[in-house]
Amino acid sequence: MNKVIDIVIIGAGASGLMVASQLENKEVVVLESNPKIGAKILISGGGKCNITNESIDASDYLANPYFVEEVFRQFDQNSLLSWIGKRGLKPKIRSKGEYFCRQSANELVGIFKKETRKNTIALNTQVNSITKRDELFYIECQNQNYRAKKVVIASGGLSYAKIGASDIGFRVAQSFGHTLINTAPALVGFTLQKEQFFFKALSGISTEVTITVGERVCDGALLFAHKGISGPVVLDASLFWQKGAISIDFLPQWSFEPYLDSKKFISSLLPLPKSLSKAFLNEWQIVDRPINQLSKKEKEKLKQLKHYSFAPAGNFGYTKAEATKGGVNTNEIDSKTMMSKKVRNLYFVGEVVDVTGKLGGYNFQWAFSSAVVCAKDLKGV
Repeated sequence: MNKVIDIVIIGAGASGLMVASQLENKEVVVLESNPKIGAKILISGGGKCNITNESIDASDYLANPYFVEEVFRQFDQNSLLSWIGKRGLKPKIRSKGEYFCRQSANELVGIFKKETRKNTIALNTQVNSITKRDELFYIECQNQNYRAKKVVIASGGLSYAKIGASDIGFRVAQSFGHTLINTAPALVGFTLQKEQFFFKALSGISTEVTITVGERVCDGALLFAHKGISGPVVLDASLFWQKGAISIDFLPQWSFEPYLDSKKFISSLLPLPKSLSKAFLNEWQIVDRPINQLSKKEKEKLKQLKHYSFAPAGNFGYTKAEATKGGVNTNEIDSKTMMSKKVRNLYFVGEVVDVTGKLGGYNFQWAFSSAVVCAKDLKGV
């Protein structure tokens, strides 16, 4: 058995690397199952990594808002932008406030390589289990075992199995008596009921919509796909959907009333891709003709485009999901330190915690913020 290490971090993704980057004068070992660090960072955002957003609020997350607010109070998006800026990364901002690396995600990973160069990073190292005896943690791996005074679980969620996603963080949490909020794919497309199978013929078509899931309202582009519906607005809606109906407004910022006496053909009048308009007309058995010639019943059918309601059959699953919702119950974690309230010197950061954000840089911001809060406690600040 090796000597006792100060801090072992499980996972060299966004949160694990950020924790390690903050620790000086500590013996730190990072255990990563992948052959390289920052695997998810490198493939996210089309290879440019959506680092954060200019507007970050607890309402952008499926989480306990008070927990999230306390973490962001200690390290927010402005703190992050300042931190990476001092290290030479000036991200590019896009129209919806998202910050991306200018060239590629390698810029961000490069910062972490430099900031963690004094730490030991053990790649291709799969953690099997963690136990605690006499105030020491025993980390059992496939090839080597470790002993540590403190352990940080930064192992991520279940999405992106192709880059080594695993449930080790959840298993460790449960083994130490933590409650798991049910995990499920998030930021993922919806599959369809038979009544919506006509959507499949529209694969590749995109249109701006508003989706309402319970009390949550999401705006953005919907993309019709072979398996169902996807696109940014659907991925955001999936974060808040569990089961039951969603409502889609295919005509946001548009009203029928001024046009009910129009002589324009329906498919030309509606501000939708023509093939989409015709698909709905065909489904509702309405002949494409001037809207003023429609019967009252036909006009009422057409108005369903403002509130098209259906219950998704399910989602595309973890292989297509960009995040995992659910995770370690935040009621059992100290928001000022990210330490377990059940096990002293055991910490949880990033996606393994029951905090999941929308698209737009929110999940990376959570990873970085929770990591810095954790690191401050590890340093004794």
